[in-house]
Amino acid sequence: MDERLTACAAALRRHHFEVEVVGDRHEAFAVMKAAVEAEHPQVASFGDSETMHATGIVEWLRGDERFRLLDGFDPAMSYPERLEVRRQALMSDLFITGVNAITTEGTLHWLDKVGNRIAPVAFGPRKVIIVAGRNKIVADRSRAEERIRTIAAPQNVARHPGFRTPCATTGVCSDCNSPDRVCNTRMEMQRCWPAGRVLVVLIDEELGL
Repeated sequence: MDERLTACAAALRRHHFEVEVVGDRHEAFAVMKAAVEAEHPQVASFGDSETMHATGIVEWLRGDERFRLLDGFDPAMSYPERLEVRRQALMSDLFITGVNAITTEGTLHWLDKVGNRIAPVAFGPRKVIIVAGRNKIVADRSRAEERIRTIAAPQNVARHPGFRTPCATTGVCSDCNSPDRVCNTRMEMQRCWPAGRVLVVLIDEELGL
């Protein structure tokens, strides 16, 4: 087990997060599935995350009929319709997503385009599940911001071929003012309140952006 996972988990627990450390994406799926079932949500939703998709939890959510799933990424919907579903997700009982960086100091860091991931994490759903691979772990806030600017944001743009930003060409953030900019709203979660509301699942694999 990567020592950074152990240090990160300990720091997160001191900051009142619930934490599970697992060996791979399959174990992560089992932990998240159990957490969802224990919560008995009437309404669940999720925010876009490559790590989350890698676990298979989204496919399971879409196939389970015990609760209503607000799917703000349904390709059958128009973009305005998907945005409306993402707004409704603020009032879901349970929300699952990923994170751009986690520090060994026990803080979580995001930089989002729309904000539909970070808004439900901050407030709304009664239970939030965050999933992250070991590659998301960094030392501190400055390293978290560096990781977002040099890795997460440029690679996120690269998987959306229609986005026209400088980093789509150079692979390096230039703090642009493009209409397609994906770096609009920053959030740092320093503590979990109420205690245990946020479950962080740390995976001993390199997953996601």
